[in-house]
Amino acid sequence: MNKTIAATAILVALGLSACSEGPKTVNTPVLSSAEQPTSAPVTQAQLQQFGDNLGVTYRVLTNRPDDNCDKAAAEGRCFVAEIDFVPGVELIGQDWAIYFSQMRPVQSVEGKEFSITHIKGDLYRIAPTEAFSGFSKGVKKTLRFRGELWQLSETDAMPNYYIVAGDLSPVVIASTQVKQDPETRMEVRPYVEPFTDMVKQYRRTDTDKLAPATATQLFSNNQNVSEDASLVANTIIPTPQKVTIHSHDKAVSLTSGIQLDVASVSSPSAEKPSFKTDQVAAALERLARLGVKESDQGLAVKLSWRQGAQGSYLLDIKPDGIKIAAGDAAGFSYALSSLASLIDVQDLRVNAMTIEDSPRYSFRGMHIDVARNFHSKAMIFALLDQMAAYKLNKLHLHMADDEGWRLEIDGLPELTDIGSKRCHDLEENTCLLPQLGSGPLPESSVNGFYSKQDYIEILQYADARQIQVIPSMDMPGHSRAAIKAMEARYRKLLAQGKPAEAKTYLLSDAADTTVYASVQYYNDNTLNVCMESTYRFVDKVIDEIAALHKTAGVPLTRYHIGADETAGAWKQSPECLAFVANNDKGVKSIEELGAYFIERIAHQLAQKGIEAAGWSDGMSHVRPENMPAKVQSNIWDVIAHKGHERAHKQLSQGWEVVLSNPEVLYFDFPYEADPKEHGYYWASRASNSRNVFSFMPDNLPANAEQWTDIEQRPFEADDRPKRDAAGQIISGPRPEGKTVSGLQGQLWSETIRSDATVEYMIFPRLLMLAERAWHHASWEVPYQYQGAVYHQGSGYFTPAMRKAQAQSWSQLANTLGHKELIKLDKAGIDYRVPTVGAQIRDGKLFANVAYPGLKIEYRAANGPWQAYQAGHAVTPPIEIRAIAADGERKGRSLLVH
Repeated sequence: MNKTIAATAILVALGLSACSEGPKTVNTPVLSSAEQPTSAPVTQAQLQQFGDNLGVTYRVLTNRPDDNCDKAAAEGRCFVAEIDFVPGVELIGQDWAIYFSQMRPVQSVEGKEFSITHIKGDLYRIAPTEAFSGFSKGVKKTLRFRGELWQLSETDAMPNYYIVAGDLSPVVIASTQVKQDPETRMEVRPYVEPFTDMVKQYRRTDTDKLAPATATQLFSNNQNVSEDASLVANTIIPTPQKVTIHSHDKAVSLTSGIQLDVASVSSPSAEKPSFKTDQVAAALERLARLGVKESDQGLAVKLSWRQGAQGSYLLDIKPDGIKIAAGDAAGFSYALSSLASLIDVQDLRVNAMTIEDSPRYSFRGMHIDVARNFHSKAMIFALLDQMAAYKLNKLHLHMADDEGWRLEIDGLPELTDIGSKRCHDLEENTCLLPQLGSGPLPESSVNGFYSKQDYIEILQYADARQIQVIPSMDMPGHSRAAIKAMEARYRKLLAQGKPAEAKTYLLSDAADTTVYASVQYYNDNTLNVCMESTYRFVDKVIDEIAALHKTAGVPLTRYHIGADETAGAWKQSPECLAFVANNDKGVKSIEELGAYFIERIAHQLAQKGIEAAGWSDGMSHVRPENMPAKVQSNIWDVIAHKGHERAHKQLSQGWEVVLSNPEVLYFDFPYEADPKEHGYYWASRASNSRNVFSFMPDNLPANAEQWTDIEQRPFEADDRPKRDAAGQIISGPRPEGKTVSGLQGQLWSETIRSDATVEYMIFPRLLMLAERAWHHASWEVPYQYQGAVYHQGSGYFTPAMRKAQAQSWSQLANTLGHKELIKLDKAGIDYRVPTVGAQIRDGKLFANVAYPGLKIEYRAANGPWQAYQAGHAVTPPIEIRAIAADGERKGRSLLVH
């Protein structure tokens, strides 16, 4: 499930070390006692003053392993980092501690004045040792430590360090808070020292060939996309199946608006579905936002019924009127979306043409994680608007994980009273532990939940845009928020003398002594699948969610259970040992418990008329014969690591397979190979819109011909049949007649704190997700059902296909820059403005940008910004950046030497 650090172990074969059962102090020195400075106890005002004035700087020294790495952890991979503390006021004494989030486990500490203790997950405590000599005003103290794996991004350094002393209220250290750049609106971390040595700091190994996205590198990358505004006039995103241009007709003006004629679709019959104008209201609202409003003087737009696949439509645009024929509300909405895509907002004219269109896949989805860091209902509405605009139809709403529970459940108030917020309560009686840089305060913006009414409104808003919401509360792993909330409920009811009621929804076995570690370093985040109270809890939650769907008028028909397992859980649980010894469920060992849970919950859902969905890793453990007939599996395997094999196997089981491959469909990964870019990077350090566009989803292994792995090395994908020692097929080509159901983009929120950052990470990649989910490109390599081996020299992706792909990308890139991004601006979407490619030749500046049509500007030595023109004489170094399509927001600048 999240995949984040999680998949590091799977994908690069790392052996992660297990967490201890309790807090672990790293490398605390054993010292002889010495005379220590003494002082009066600090007051709340003094602690606040210290936190307000303590300067903190975080720097990564190297990501290259050396002989001092812990060889037992992560196969000897480690990094070295430092934290500088520069006090603005004095603090003498040892009755204090600083808490901070550290996404990679700390192995050891250098120096004698500080210790670091692991609390839980990514929460660590810095404390003074006996050798600590006090904080003196203006005197820097440096804490150097070694951690597992790598830290390759500035966003790895989580914000909101906080200091505690005795019983005083915790104080956030002001210098560690994130800021917003007023020109770019990007979240920045001023406490993080920029990377300067891209070999020691950004390359992980000697074999790492990744080229950082400098201005020079981007200039080379952008060279084969030239600016050509003529390409965009008749372009629609996503690309329709068939477009016929009526060149003999004059262009159609929409300056007077449109007049909707629904007379022929407003009378339902046995052959025709019912139609209401509000079913296309969202599409009409988008047209109005672009300047094309409904008006009695507008051009007639006549709707009529026609048979066809779900979402298909015919759009006929002529000077005397527009005709739309479709078989459902989605088809009518998509036709209006295509009309909106054709519009140039500068003149509101479109060419006369006929479009016949139908979707490539029935599942065209976007996943958003609101559990790790909460995101507002308004942001969800904005996302749904843009999903509808680009013909996406599934929202996978991930509302519960280790770090938060985000949906009000009737009868279980603890889930949101405790599970929806993180604060400094180490006993977790009022909230969860701080994680992911949330800080100590419950009112933090990363905390929160959707009320029942909020969720009903989300469902109705989505339904009005022909989008199905698929709710997800992850289980049995990634369930810490629920577990801790139900433990708090248990303690409360036990204290009230209600032991039976206290146990009703308990999710953990207090006598369980199993030592295990999840991939996010929790040792207590897995539901106990041997307790009947766990199944009562799941049943209760699903029933309450289904009731909300019913109230909204949108039945719950699919539920995503996550289906994550935690390796090693349950082994020493008395409940599970007894269950395995005495059960009549066919479970013969502890290792089969994960499969049993998934199978049982899937049938529990099926009995309620709800289809089960889950992530492919957990789903691969079940026995297919024990699962319901209709099952969805999200494939999150990395293609460079045999990611096609599980997809093909699960297709052969008759399951509905939705591709969610991380190196192309995880939008929480960086756009470019730059440590200043947001996101995790365990499967890719550069996944821009062109990469998403290039995806060949019907032939997963063929992507080996055009992509490299995380270290920019070529890889091979072998899709030939393979057998085990007994001669049984263990992997091979997908069966003829079996194809995937669709694609889903993912946004995990560990490093995504604000709604604006959500938009930055999703857009404009979402438009290319829509392109691939809707349109089957002619340049995609046909699937070889007999099996084949693919690599960069295998030749299935022919020069003609490559040329067609490049031409298609050039057209779409120009469409984004000249016509489409301005529509996101008008919708208030803070999409990523690309960094600019540039080089200086013979003292003259030459630049390009990923989306031709966007304006570029430059400046020298912090002087005034100037409009770019090719060949301007400059004196290096200079800064260069692009500007959003509306001319307001600026992109991040790069230096050109």
